[in-house]
Amino acid sequence: MRTLELYLDKYFHGIELAPALFYETNKAIRFEISESIAFDEPDFLKQAFYRSITLFEAVFGDDDEIMMVTDVHTNNHFLRERPLNVYSKFIKRKELLYTLRFSTIPNPHGHEEEGILTHRFMLTCKKQDIRYKQLLKAICYEDFADPTTILKQNPESGYDIFFIHLSKNIIYHLYDDRGCDIIAADRESIRLLYEQYPEWILDYDKQEVDKDFA
Repeated sequence: MRTLELYLDKYFHGIELAPALFYETNKAIRFEISESIAFDEPDFLKQAFYRSITLFEAVFGDDDEIMMVTDVHTNNHFLRERPLNVYSKFIKRKELLYTLRFSTIPNPHGHEEEGILTHRFMLTCKKQDIRYKQLLKAICYEDFADPTTILKQNPESGYDIFFIHLSKNIIYHLYDDRGCDIIAADRESIRLLYEQYPEWILDYDKQEVDKDFA
């Protein structure tokens, strides 16, 4: 895991890879992934699917090298004995699973006193190796009872999945159906997202984003 630490030190001033990345740098955009829609509407997550997939495809090309980092926050020790289904279900090339790296890190939410540890999984792959559309949809379903829920066998556990573009030095974090943080080492590498999808930027943070990209 030292490789990730060195990478974050070099390109992101040692930022902690944890939720709310938007507030840790001024080279960031926070997108609203779904607007307020009644949960009982048939297509209430359709907008979230469309926006999260569109932004992902705008950041990552088919042959771009991606570091996929999954943090699972749990007091359940099943992870050491059983493969994490985010990889067994959503990785096309099963031989990549042999390169999966695992460690336990300090809980970024400060819940270690409650016995909740953070298990970190890292995999280097390409976009074409990932069933990314299905994975992004599963992340959007995190707070809902759905068969695609990533940790459906362990609903008491939480998780975060970060996608790192290793050549453009961009981090994509879809935190749930509400929003997505995209940060970069060089602001210009995500300016196109700012210009193409200004209406998707979260209203609460738009003034700050406009100031940073002015």
